Amino acid sequence: QAQLVESGGGSVQAGASLRLTCSVSGDTLKGLHMGWFRQASGKEREAVARISRGGIAYYDYSVKGRLTISRDNAENKLYLQMNSLKPEDTAMYYCAADRTVYSPRSDAWDFWGQGTQVTVSS
Repeated sequence: QAQLVESGGGSVQAGASLRLTCSVSGDTLKGLHMGWFRQASGKEREAVARISRGGIAYYDYSVKGRLTISRDNAENKLYLQMNSLKPEDTAMYYCAADRTVYSPRSDAWDFWGQGTQVTVSS
């Protein structure tokens, strides 16, 4: 089964950029739908961006135009480029994978990483 490890989080000022990476092992990325979710303190986990096996991307309206999801099947890596970060983007960011669905519902996904913290100060 797939193992996912996120990296690239950090503490930045508003307006800065970060790139998150999800490294996949135990399975081949090309066979997986992938997603980035986030969970802010005291809130439910929410879908930020998803990308199908075929490379079709979906974004939450709150991040569209600022965040870009991409995948490198040869390297078995998933990325989330985050530009123009806002304090409301502060959250733990999780990588998720599934062989059959790419739903915005977090309970639909089979495999999860441990998360990487993103903190944006004003």
